[in-house]
Formats: sequence, structure tokens, C-alpha cells
Amino acid sequence: MSKKSRSRLWFLVHSWLSLPIWFFLLIICVTGTLATISQEIVWLANPDVRASKPSSNAQRLDYEQILQSVQTQQPRLAVLGLSRPQEDHFALTVRVAYPDATTATLYVNPYSGAIQGVSPLFDFRQFTRALHGWWLAPWTDGYSWGWYLVCSLGPLMLASLITGLVVYKRFWRAFFKPRLRLNQGARVFWGDFHRLSGIWSIWFIGIISVTGTWFLLQAILSDLDIPYVQSRPPAVIQRDAVTTTTNQAPPTLGLDEITQIAQARVPGFEPSFISLPESAYGPVTIGGRGWYPLMNQSLSISPYDGSIVGTNLLDDRPALAFVTESMYPLHFGDFGGLWLKLLWFLFGLLLTFMVLSGLLIWSKRTVKASAQLRRPSRADCRAALETAAEKTP
Repeated sequence: MSKKSRSRLWFLVHSWLSLPIWFFLLIICVTGTLATISQEIVWLANPDVRASKPSSNAQRLDYEQILQSVQTQQPRLAVLGLSRPQEDHFALTVRVAYPDATTATLYVNPYSGAIQGVSPLFDFRQFTRALHGWWLAPWTDGYSWGWYLVCSLGPLMLASLITGLVVYKRFWRAFFKPRLRLNQGARVFWGDFHRLSGIWSIWFIGIISVTGTWFLLQAILSDLDIPYVQSRPPAVIQRDAVTTTTNQAPPTLGLDEITQIAQARVPGFEPSFISLPESAYGPVTIGGRGWYPLMNQSLSISPYDGSIVGTNLLDDRPALAFVTESMYPLHFGDFGGLWLKLLWFLFGLLLTFMVLSGLLIWSKRTVKASAQLRRPSRADCRAALETAAEKTP
């Protein structure tokens, strides 16, 4: 096979991998781009989500003060957990249970402790991520078929990226001499834009396609009951370690004391969430990001005597866990604050327009090819005339 034929073969493979899924991929790119900043969109639209300072010198309350404030305002509810978002401009979220067994998530001001509102059961952030992740298809026994449908784009995008780099010879030149011709028609402009945006998005497309491929593999392994990371048994407090009293709850440590115990065990530890026990034998779980920003680590601490009954620290995790648990924050850019999210959003937008440009290029080629197919060639016309002349007496 000649070099020219080999290049044409790679181009055909690239086209067939990319073109049939343009519309579907375009919708996935749009929803994924929105999902990246969906929390910020909710912040803009809903004042309850904002962490507004009551005064310029107001200080943030600690977890114990937040807990006491919520219990004072709503004494009939039971607090299940508290979570502090990465960005300081967001309100804390507090998961609670009511006497009728219903649950809710409250928005709490981190400076005053005031309950600002109740989160809906299915907000805009959850909607965009569900639409992007599995097209809102129902989950029955195992993963949703929508999950498989969306994640199947992962290996296709990866293959399209590889074949695209093979087709585009010496693609690295576009980094130093970018070309975007604006005055030579739409076909030339969109072709230049497609190549240029693809080159500058190589790293981003690689991340999205690899993580998407992993999500597909994860679903397959899970539905086949094949363990890929060893799970830990839940931490519990032994029965004899629980102090029994008559007609009253046993004394427990405050959240400040539990936080100090965790920080003594893990120097520099900054908790971002605390889960309270749901039974007398359940520990308090306190967790947050460690030196590796893509993974959480946590400790389970007895609220009675402060003993550590379980850990899930970075040092305890196998190497494979660092790979598998990094995929979700890598996919959405949810590990470095607002500026990293904006970077993911911008490249998601660029990827969306790259897919749109590919769709436009494909449409123009298809219309042109269809027109040529319907139009008889000169050779065909000449042959028809010669045949007719031969049959004429």
C-alpha cells in the first residue's frame, strides 16, 4: 500500500468514527459544558446558595457552631451531615431528617449560621449531570442503558483523536503557526477552525475520552459483579465501648474536639464534610481533600471517647484507587476551585464548537457528494449517446 493510500485509509477511518455520531456528541458536549459550571449557575440564580457576609469583619463559624445554630432554629430535625464547598462564596449544606422520616438539604450561612433555604430534591446541577451522564434514562437492575450509550462515546473519541493526529501531518506546527482563514469562505474557515481547535484541545480531549472510557468499563465490571478495588467494611463502635445511661443519651464529644483529633492524626488536615452517626454504634466520619487534590480521605471517630475506629487515608489506598477515584473530578474539573472549572468550561465550549464545525464540514461534503451522485458524468452521457446512435437505423 502506497503512502498516499495509507493516508487516505486513515482519513476514512477517522471520518467513519467521527461523522455518524456528530449530533449525539454535540448534545453531550453542550450538556457536559453546562454541567461543569452548573453549581455556579445555581449560585447566580438562587440567593439562598450564596455565603453572604452580614458585616465586613464577620468570621466563618466552625462546624460545632453551625450544628448548634441549625438545631436551635429547627429543634425537631436530626442533623445527618454537614458539608463545606470548596469555594468560600457558597453556603454550607446540611443534610437533615425530619420526624416523618423525610430528608432534606439545607443551605446555611457560614457566617451567621442562619438557614437560608432548602435545596430541591433535583436541582439544576443534578439535572445537567444526569442529562449528560445517562440521558435521564431509568436505573433498574444495574447501570442505566443511557450510561452505556453516553460512555460508549469515550473509546470512539479516543480513537477519533488518534486517527485525527495521524491524518493531520506535523500537527505540532499549529501551535507555533496557527492558521484561521476568515476571507476564503465558510468551508475553508470551518476546516481551519476544526483542525486548530482540535490541536489546542488535544490534552482536554484525551482527558474526556479516557475518563469516559473508564466510566464505560466501570459499568461493565459493576454489572458483572467483578470487583476492581477492594472495598472496606463499614466502621462500627463495639457494643462495650458505648456508655449506657438510664433515660438519657450518653455524653458525646463536640465536633470541634473530633476535628482536633482528626488533625492530630493527620497533620494539616482540613475537613470539608462531617457525617454524624445514624445509630448509637455509628462513628462520626470526618473527611476532606488531602495532598492529592483528586481524592478525599476520611477518619471514623467514636463520639464517646474519641478513639479512631477506622481510616480511609491516602496512605492506606492501593495505587489503582488513585486512578479510579481520580476519573470523576478529572472529567468535570472539580478539584481546583473556580478558575479550574472555568478552564474546563472554556475548553468544553471549544470542544463543542469543534464538533459543530465537523458537523458542518460533513454536511457540506454530503450534500456535494449527493449532488454529484445524482448528476450523470460526461463519460456516461457520451456512452449513452453512442449507444443510442448505434441503435438508430
